[in-house]
Amino acid sequence: MRREVGADGRLANSVRSGRKQPQRVYARVACWPPTRTSTSQGAAAAAEAPPRMSGLFQDDPPQQAAPPPDGPGLFGEPAPAGLFGESLPAPVQAAAYRVLARKYRPATFDDLIGQDAMVRILRNAFAAGRIAHAFMLTGVRGVGKTTTARIIARALNCTGPDGTGGPTADPCGVCANCLAILADRHPDVVEMDAASRTGVDDVREIIEATRFRPMQARTKVFVIDEVHMLSRNAFNALLKTLEEPPPHVKFVFATTEIRKVPITVLSRCQRFDLRRVRMAELSQHFARIAAAEGVDVAPEALDLIARAADGSVRDGLSLLDQAIAQAEGAITAPQVADMLGLADREAVFELMEAVMAGKPAAALAVTDRAYERGADLGMLLQDLLELLHMVTRLKSIPALRDSQELPESERTRGAALADKLAVPSLARAWQMLLKGVGEVETAPDRRAAAEMVLIRLCHVSDLPPPGELVKRLAAGAPTHGAGSAGPGTSGGGGARAAAGGGGAAPVHAPAPALVAAAPAIADEPRFASFRDVARLVAEQREAMLHAHLLHSVHLVRFAPPVIELRPQPAAPRDLAPRLAALLSEATGTRWTIALSTAAGEPTLAEQGNAADAARRTAAADHPLVRAIMEAFPGATISAVHDATADAYGLPAEPESEPDMPDFAPADAEPADDPSSFLELSE
Repeated sequence: MRREVGADGRLANSVRSGRKQPQRVYARVACWPPTRTSTSQGAAAAAEAPPRMSGLFQDDPPQQAAPPPDGPGLFGEPAPAGLFGESLPAPVQAAAYRVLARKYRPATFDDLIGQDAMVRILRNAFAAGRIAHAFMLTGVRGVGKTTTARIIARALNCTGPDGTGGPTADPCGVCANCLAILADRHPDVVEMDAASRTGVDDVREIIEATRFRPMQARTKVFVIDEVHMLSRNAFNALLKTLEEPPPHVKFVFATTEIRKVPITVLSRCQRFDLRRVRMAELSQHFARIAAAEGVDVAPEALDLIARAADGSVRDGLSLLDQAIAQAEGAITAPQVADMLGLADREAVFELMEAVMAGKPAAALAVTDRAYERGADLGMLLQDLLELLHMVTRLKSIPALRDSQELPESERTRGAALADKLAVPSLARAWQMLLKGVGEVETAPDRRAAAEMVLIRLCHVSDLPPPGELVKRLAAGAPTHGAGSAGPGTSGGGGARAAAGGGGAAPVHAPAPALVAAAPAIADEPRFASFRDVARLVAEQREAMLHAHLLHSVHLVRFAPPVIELRPQPAAPRDLAPRLAALLSEATGTRWTIALSTAAGEPTLAEQGNAADAARRTAAADHPLVRAIMEAFPGATISAVHDATADAYGLPAEPESEPDMPDFAPADAEPADDPSSFLELSE
C-alpha cells in the first residue's frame, strides 16, 4: 500500500477506501531567508534538524539544490553561508567589460558636451520650478537624447543625500532614486522602445499606468525612444493624456526623425534640438577619456576619429574603443586611417594639388600608393570631395583660417590651396567629383572608374569657367582651350550679336547656330521681320509676352513702326499696349500695334513646326538616308538639325544669295550642306 502525506500533514490512503480519492496538490516552497533569525541561529537550527532525504519517497525525483544567493537578504541581513549552514565556495564571476560609450555616459547636465543651449534652458526651468510635463528631444544618433532623458528623470526624483531634497538640476547621484535610475531598475522610470512596440495597445498600457501614483519616486517618468515609429492610432490615443497628464507624470520623447512626428504631438511638448557636436569638442572629449583610460593617442588620430564620428559622441567612442583594441602601444594616425579605411590625409592633399594643377601622372601615382596600402579608391574620392568642400569654405569665409574648428595642419595647407584656386574652378571640380562618386559605386571596376574621374578632372583644370568663355565670346577674343565652344559660325554673327546686345544672346542661345542667326542690334535696332521683334522681346526677359508672340499671335501686316496682328483668344488683352511700350522704349520711336480680324500668317510656332516637318521630309527623300533606312528597317528619323535655322526653327534670312562653289553641280541639294545633319534612332 502506498502511503502519501497530504498538505495537511495527515496520511492519505488511496487504496484502503476502495474509492478514488480526490487529487491532492503537493507544493514545495523555498523561502530565502527562512526566518528573520541571525545566521548563527539558523545554522544551529539546521544542525538540530534531522537529515533530509533526496525526496519524500524513494521513487520521487531528487530535489534540486537551491541556487546560491547573489546578494544580501530581503531585509538587509547578510546572506547565510548555505541553505543548511554549509559553507559555499566563493562564486567566480567573469569581469564584464563595459564599452567606453557606456562607461563614460554623462550622469549630469555638466557632463553633456555640445548642448549648451538645452542645458541652460533646463537649468533655468528647474531653478524657477517651471518644468514642462512633456519634452521632445530630437537630433542625430549618439548626441545624447536618451542620456538627457535619464538625467531629467533623476533631476525630477532626486531626494538628496539626506532624503529631503526636491527637484534639482544637479542630482546628487547617491540617493536611492538616483542609484536605481542609473542602474536602469527604477520602477517609476519606464523606458519603451517605440521601434518594437508601435501599436495602440502598447500606448494604452502607458495610459493605464499613468492613473496610479508612483511606488517609490516623486514623479513617474515615461521615456519613449524613437517615438516617430508609433502608428497613427497610437499617437491619437496618446494625445489626450499628453495634453492633460496627471501631476505626478512626465513624458520624455526621443526621435531622430522629427518630421514624422505629428504636429499635434509636437504642439504639446517642449522641443529641444540636440545639435551635432563640433569636431574640436569631440577631439578634446576623446583626449580626456583616453587619458583616463591610460592610453596614448596621437592628436591627429583623435582628429580622424572625431571627423569620422560626424558629430555623434557615441559613434566616436565606439571608434576610439576599436582603435584602443587594435593598437599595440601608442595609437597613431596611420593606424586609425587603416582602421577606418581612409587614405592618408597628406595623400589627399597631394592628390588635390595634382588634380587642380592638371598633372594626371602625379595623381595616378598617389592612387597607386593608396591602392597598394589597401585603401578603397571610392573612399579616396569621398575624402577628396570633403577636402574640396573645406577649401571652398576657406575661400569663401577667410575667418575660418583662424578658427580652432579645424586642425592647424589642415588650416595652413587648405588656406594655401584656397589662395591658388578660384571659386568657379572649385565649383566645377565639386560637380564632377559628385558625379564621379556615383559612377564609382555602380562601376564593375572601382579602381578604374576612380582613376577615370581623376583624369577628367586633370584635363579640365586648365579650361576657363563658363563665365570667362562668355566674356571672351562677347569681346571677340579666342577662347584658348575651349575647343569648339567658340562661335564657330560664318560671318561671326555671334560676336556681333553679343557686342550689340549686351551679351544676352550668347548666354541664352542653345547653340552657336542660334547665335549666328541673331540679328545685329545696335543702339537703334533694325527690324527686318516680325521674328526680330519677338527676339528683342526675349532679350528683354519678357518671357510671358514672348511666349504669346510665339504661340498666340498671327501677323497680318508688318510695316515698322506699325504692326497689325490678329491675337488668339488665349492672348492677354493688354498684349498690344505692352508690346508697343516695349518697342518704343527700345527704339525711341513711337510704335503702333493694331488688332485685326484678318487671317494673317501662321504663328511663329506653327511656322517652325512646318519648317521642321519639311526638313524631315527632305531628309527622308535623300538617297543616302533612304539607303540607311533600308539597311536598318527599324530606324526612324529622330531629329533634323539645320545650323542655318534661327531660334524659332525657321531658315535665316540672308542679306544676299550665297555664292555656290564652281565644283558644285547645278542640281546640288541643300541637304549636302555640312551645316545640316540629321539624327537617326532605332
